[in-house]
Amino acid sequence: MKHSVQSAAVLVALGIFSSTPALAADIGACLITKTDTNPFFVKMKEGATAKAKEMGISLKSYAGKIDGDSETQVAAIETCIADGAKGILITASDTKGIVPAVQQARDAGLLVIALDTPLEPIDSADATFATDNFKAGELIGAWAAAAMGDEAANAKIAMLDLAVSQPSVGVLRDQGFLQGFGVDLGDPNKWGDENDPRIVGNEVTAGNEEGGRKAMETLLSKDPEINVIYTINEPSASGAYEALKAVGRENDVLIVSVDGGCPGVADVKDGIIGATSQQYPLLMASLGIEAIAAWAKDGTKPDNTPGLDFFDTGVNLVTDKPAPGVDSIGTAEGTAKCWG
Repeated sequence: MKHSVQSAAVLVALGIFSSTPALAADIGACLITKTDTNPFFVKMKEGATAKAKEMGISLKSYAGKIDGDSETQVAAIETCIADGAKGILITASDTKGIVPAVQQARDAGLLVIALDTPLEPIDSADATFATDNFKAGELIGAWAAAAMGDEAANAKIAMLDLAVSQPSVGVLRDQGFLQGFGVDLGDPNKWGDENDPRIVGNEVTAGNEEGGRKAMETLLSKDPEINVIYTINEPSASGAYEALKAVGRENDVLIVSVDGGCPGVADVKDGIIGATSQQYPLLMASLGIEAIAAWAKDGTKPDNTPGLDFFDTGVNLVTDKPAPGVDSIGTAEGTAKCWG
């Protein structure tokens, strides 16, 4: 089933959020991201900042020094509580470790909304606005299998993950890809416990280009005949491509990814990435600000998407090589919807 983005206007019409910025003058909100350099979080900050300005809400933004820096995020939560903020939007680096600090904020009366990355357990936050990251992975896995056809049975798969922290958004994407490709999962809350001989190995990338390059070099040394590469995001895909290029294999390996940033969509158009799943961070953040305003006004909490335990902000597969049975959009539409 194809997922589409739901605009704030549509959500207002459905009665999920109020369009009235009443009582916003005294509302303080916080945005806490994993880093302030990844384009995904840059766009998230833009969305939160624009919506806060529109609604007259005072927004303070914080970020970890690197992906995985939970200590800085905990300190940011404590600062938000002390400042009297009404709510916090957070993309947690440590989905379990952050929970005590989140509970402290909720006990102090703040609305805490997880963006993109669900906490563990998911109900540790008041709400979660996110891509269906398992679905995002499943789409690129199904596309890769369809693109390979019968040769999928002989695939040699490199898995370029985010970090060792599990469960996480990285686990959801990884496991979704494997299921979509036709690999039997072990524990779906972990990566790396599968027994399928087609998987060459898993390496972590920290979600950046240098990490992707090093991870790909390590896996190529293990099996130089790798022909399918799953990447946690497009910066790591770019690094993997550079590693392939260095050994003259940039034209005969299928790379798939998740994010849908403008550079990633351009890489799909140029044939560097075969397909990517596009998510919508600006929408996540802007809806989060609206939710904090509603909470401050009358204690209203946002509802989940029916059938899910979070609010789904949508995902689209972007490719110029559509595969039978896999819904997708082309790079022209992907470029119109991209970010970063």
